[in-house]
Amino acid sequence: ATAPKQDVADLLTLVSVGSQRLFHTLRWIWRTLLMPLFLLLIWPVRLIIQGLERVAERIDTRLVAHWADRLLLPMLAIPGLRWLILVVCTIFCVSVVTTPFNWLAQLLFLSLCWSCSLVLRRLPGRYASLALAAISLIAMARYAWWRLTQTVAFDSPVALVLGVGLLVAEAYTWLVVVLAFIQTAWPLQRQPAALSPDPATWPTVDVFIPTYNEPLSVVRPTTLAAMAMDWPRDKLRIYILDDGRRDEFREFAESMGVGYIIRPDNKHAKAGNLNHALKITDGELVAIFDCDHMPTRSFLKTSVGWFQRDPQCAMLQTPHHFFSPDPFERNLGTFRRIPNEGELFYGLIQDGNDLWNATFFCGSCAVIRRGPLMQVGGIAVETVTEDAHTALKLHRLGYTTAYINQPLAAGLATESLSAHVGQRIRWARGMAQILRVDSPLLGRGLTLWQRICYLSAMMGFFFGLPKLVFFTAPMVYLFFGIQIIGGDAALLMLYALPYILQSNIANAHIQSEHRHTFWGEVYEAVLVWYVAVPTMVALCAVGLPDKATP
Repeated sequence: ATAPKQDVADLLTLVSVGSQRLFHTLRWIWRTLLMPLFLLLIWPVRLIIQGLERVAERIDTRLVAHWADRLLLPMLAIPGLRWLILVVCTIFCVSVVTTPFNWLAQLLFLSLCWSCSLVLRRLPGRYASLALAAISLIAMARYAWWRLTQTVAFDSPVALVLGVGLLVAEAYTWLVVVLAFIQTAWPLQRQPAALSPDPATWPTVDVFIPTYNEPLSVVRPTTLAAMAMDWPRDKLRIYILDDGRRDEFREFAESMGVGYIIRPDNKHAKAGNLNHALKITDGELVAIFDCDHMPTRSFLKTSVGWFQRDPQCAMLQTPHHFFSPDPFERNLGTFRRIPNEGELFYGLIQDGNDLWNATFFCGSCAVIRRGPLMQVGGIAVETVTEDAHTALKLHRLGYTTAYINQPLAAGLATESLSAHVGQRIRWARGMAQILRVDSPLLGRGLTLWQRICYLSAMMGFFFGLPKLVFFTAPMVYLFFGIQIIGGDAALLMLYALPYILQSNIANAHIQSEHRHTFWGEVYEAVLVWYVAVPTMVALCAVGLPDKATP
């Protein structure tokens, strides 16, 4: 029995020694032969990059932006000239997109786009972002044109079905890219409006704090923070809306001197809770906070000014800021080091929406004017994303909305992965429901740009199925030898590479500190399996209930 054990030990020792020698040999080959060769090959590229960066450093961005404003803004203010410029640019782009290139010309096109982007990405400001977006869209359009005209030949019915599926998934990404660039073309960066100097003219405000099963330890700090807001006492009324109908909450509200509202049922969940409170209160404005979102003392003084300046302003939204890590941040150790998953929406997209008068109501940390809200029937109950649907109804009636990108309240992030995923599934399902039952593409009242912003937000939640297609498409060829993209592999690389490269450069510049490309992809890869089915079911299954339930 001892001999076999000794043989096994000798074999393991031999394998260990052999592995170490192989590792040292490969490291020597890499350091001695491959690394110098690699550095030699990329040496011209490094010189080009350094030269382009020096060019970018010599550009006076403030002077360029000044002259761009002086020349472009007056020209764009002329309606006829504006359309002429658009037509000329469209003709130019169509000619660039549809002109056939051989591999050498396409390589030169790639090099030209890449060189311009390396200079532009070093320049701050919106004009550089617009230029990068334009280059990205041209590269994407060239790839899409080539893909549609040169790669759709299939040799079997199976290849046809799978190939068309991949093409549809790619078309989805093209649409999302175009919509997102329009949505975030020029973030408004609205500043707070000053209140009238006479506090007697300030509106009365009802503060709603809806709760269902959250403990009092969560609701108490929010209530105390709401009570501490800097606003005339005779114009501020705070209400705890308790769908849990708990005695300890009623006693707490009475001890604090705040209102306590319950209802006989929990119909329509949070939306129904808010609508019930709207019927028995009468404040001119309604401030809504989730029960874990604690407002700052200056919340109302910062946000209410726009309601006085603009009588048509029906809603003002502020960011959702979280002082605790979500499951991804906690498990990956990225809290406060990498932009939060919601930072892209609240840091960039909402600012972009604000330019087009398409700010979304997000259910909390917002102020709504009671009159317009009651005019649309209160908080929407037809879908599970009652907040965005309510904003859509307000916009259809011609009311304006506003967004101030200043964190004026802080709350708790979801604590578990299951809760986090469940929340995102509800958002995705709700946006699909809105697209089906009250599509922004149909009906009256919305401008073209509002329709684009709403469509962009809704389409963004359909990423699940296309990403599954992208994940599995290579396996079709590797495992079954089915070719679902016709055409030469080298040409595919020369057309796809500019599209992918330019999109990443443009997004990195536009989104900058609001999104980390790698961690954003990790986050979406986790959610893709969960949101793919609910969004498609909510979009297509007409017979399923749409209303939220407790």
